[in-house]
Amino acid sequence: MTAVRIIRDWRGLPTELRGASAAVGAFDGVHLGHQAVIAKAVEKARELGVPAAVVSFDPHPRRLFQPHAAPFRLMTPDQMARALAPLGVDFLYLLPFDAEMAAMTDAGFATDVLGAGLGVRHVSVGFDFTFGKGRSGSPEALARYGQDHGFTVSVTQRRDDDGGLKLSSSAVREALSAGDMTRAAAILGRPFAIRGEVIHGDKRGRVIGVPTANISLGDYQRPLYGIYATRTHLPDGRVFGGVANLGVRPMFELETPLLEVWLFDFSGDLYGQTVETELVARLRGEMNFDGLDALKAQIDLDAETARAVLARA
Repeated sequence: MTAVRIIRDWRGLPTELRGASAAVGAFDGVHLGHQAVIAKAVEKARELGVPAAVVSFDPHPRRLFQPHAAPFRLMTPDQMARALAPLGVDFLYLLPFDAEMAAMTDAGFATDVLGAGLGVRHVSVGFDFTFGKGRSGSPEALARYGQDHGFTVSVTQRRDDDGGLKLSSSAVREALSAGDMTRAAAILGRPFAIRGEVIHGDKRGRVIGVPTANISLGDYQRPLYGIYATRTHLPDGRVFGGVANLGVRPMFELETPLLEVWLFDFSGDLYGQTVETELVARLRGEMNFDGLDALKAQIDLDAETARAVLARA
């Protein structure tokens, strides 16, 4: 499986980076609904003999329009690229969503970005796709622009799973807010995972024999605070089961929420390394304890529960 190449502009691209069949959208989460849109772009790319691509934006448009909005992202750009690789995507055009992009009309985006800039041969979008200033563009308008600029357009209708589960980024966020990791994974097609650098914490875990890898939540959507069974992927390819506290630890009153993961059967130094932790299942909410002995006893119970959950997963 070849890594997806990330391209961060549409201007001045060499010939070999233009002319793709591209799925266009935010695609935050690359969930199963997104994957249906992307599959059409990949299918058309194979038919035309051109690269398959995804056109998305960084930062997410919501961050520009709502700069003070609560954290909401479902994945980092690196996670997006790795999620796209097994789908057959060659390029990820991660275009800067800045004031210039926000001010583009729908005609300008179709003409300057998709047509003149990327030189796309085909565009695949979802049924509710909008583009351009004020969200004035629609899939039908895009098809009309395509006739003028040499690309065709396909539209994927809304997809729900067989049980009627809505396949959308908003549904993933709802599941995370409820701590329902099974539902989130069913929509995403994989467990929700937080990727970040291991940072120094207060090291209280070491005092009670439970050293943790501490990871900032950054702009990730906040899952319901609590204790989670986890799997953590290390940069060297090893994977460790674990148990994590996600939240503010009411016993110690953290100002900023953290993901603090105890990796089972691991020894070593992870500081400064970037790891990815899957939240497999929420075990319970955060709790206060009378002292460190009571906390350690509960952590041991949580670890036993987490091992059992991971063995079944």
